[in-house]
Order: sequence, then structure tokens, then C-alpha cells
Amino acid sequence: MFLLKQKSTLPGFHLSLGYTVFYLSLIVLIPLSMLFIKTSTISFSHFWSVVTAPRTLAAYRLSFGAAFIASVINVFFGFLIAWVLARYSFPCKKIVDALIDFPFALPTAVAGIALTTLYSSNGMIGQFLYKIGIQSAFSWTGVTLALIFIGLPFIVRTVEPVLQEIDPEIEDAASSLGAGRFQIFFRIIFPAVLPSLVTGFSLAFARTIGEYGSVVFIAGNMPGKTEIAPLLIITKLEQYDYSGATAIALVMLIVSFLLLALTNFAQWWASKRIGMS
Repeated sequence: MFLLKQKSTLPGFHLSLGYTVFYLSLIVLIPLSMLFIKTSTISFSHFWSVVTAPRTLAAYRLSFGAAFIASVINVFFGFLIAWVLARYSFPCKKIVDALIDFPFALPTAVAGIALTTLYSSNGMIGQFLYKIGIQSAFSWTGVTLALIFIGLPFIVRTVEPVLQEIDPEIEDAASSLGAGRFQIFFRIIFPAVLPSLVTGFSLAFARTIGEYGSVVFIAGNMPGKTEIAPLLIITKLEQYDYSGATAIALVMLIVSFLLLALTNFAQWWASKRIGMS
């Protein structure tokens, strides 16, 4: 059996592969491996006491819990926004489309200050929420709102191209055969966009877990209550507790990898089910 070489516009497969491995190692693998190396310098008992401290566990619950809630909310509303942008034409559509990418371009610290000003007790929106008993700033709610702001573009930009590729004539054909709106959505549209929804969710979740700049202002930073894990890591570094900071970061890294692996498996399973149907 002979192996046929695939023609490529850019020649030099071995050189390109070597550069790719070198670049990924320099930018990704080596920095991440330093977490394991630095954490290995402390004893397991010390490591366990750091990562299971009540303050650390509370920070984990806030960071992972708020990121998960924000990503789930963004899946719903991000799908609706992507549907409107993909299927309808309306005045100022390009402006709305550009605003979706605004969280990418806006410095996170600026976003945090703006959100805090908006949702504080005397803010434009916060003053009404506080009157009905919703503390929209310096609480879990404020952290979740900030993460929704950061993660929304990932859902919209992942789902919108898939919706644009779905031919509306398929929906018209299903409607002419007697299918209702819910049947068309759950039998045609939803299976097609499910893998992209899972991908967008994983990207938004991974991005918001480690968000710092836009959250630190609106969180309140009360240890054990509204302190996020990245802020706790910064606090450890300021106290020159490098081993404690790397231990907390290592747990976040491992949990993030496990959750991303689970999400990728769910995406693969959804794509496989669509291929079988």
C-alpha cells in the first residue's frame, strides 16, 4: 500500500508541523505545565488544605456557578438574537450586528465599571431592581450579569452562521406537508443548531470562568460570599503565597478541562445523532 501525498498550497508539512508544535508548546503547554511543576513543590496535605478551605470553596462555587448560569441564559437569548440577525432585515441591522461584538473590543475593566454604575443601588436600572428586593450589584446576581455580558457574543457568533445555512425552503416544504411550527423547530431547526449551541456554550463557559476585569468591580469581593476565584488567586499572589495561588489555579484548570471534555463529548454525540437521523 502506498501513501499518497496530499497537495497543499503551503508546502513544507514537516516544517509547518514542527513550528505548530513549537508555538503551541511555547504559548500553551509550557505555561500550563508550570502550574503542575509549581504545585508539586508543596506537600499534598498543604495542597488539600488550600483548595478545600471554606473561602476557596466559596470562590469556586461563585465562579463556576455564575459562569454556568450565565452560559445557560446566553444559550436561550443568544439563539433568539442569532435567529433575528440571520432571518430578518430591519433598519440599523448592521449597527445591532456590530454591537454583538462590543464585549470583545471593550476593555474588561471599562465594562466592569459601566455595569457597576448601571446596576448599583442608584444606577439607571439598579435603582428599580433594589426597590423590588433584587440586589443587582455586589452579589451573585451582579456577577452573573457581568458574565452574561461577556459570554453573549460566543453564542451568537457560533449559531448565526448555522442558521444562515438552513434553507428556508426546507421549512416551507415541511409546512406544506402539514408540520406545525413546533414540529418544524424541533425536527428541522433545533437538530441542525444543537452542535453549534453546545460549542457556543462551551466557549462562553470557558471564557467566563476566568473572567476578572468585568467582574471584580460589580462583585463586591466579600470573602466567602462574592469573591471570585481569580480574585482569590490575585490575593494569594499579593501575599506572596505563590504555591497557594498555583494550587487554586490548578484546580480551576483541571475542572475546566473536564467540563470542556464533557461538552465536546456532548457535541460529538449530538452530531452523531443528527447523522443517524
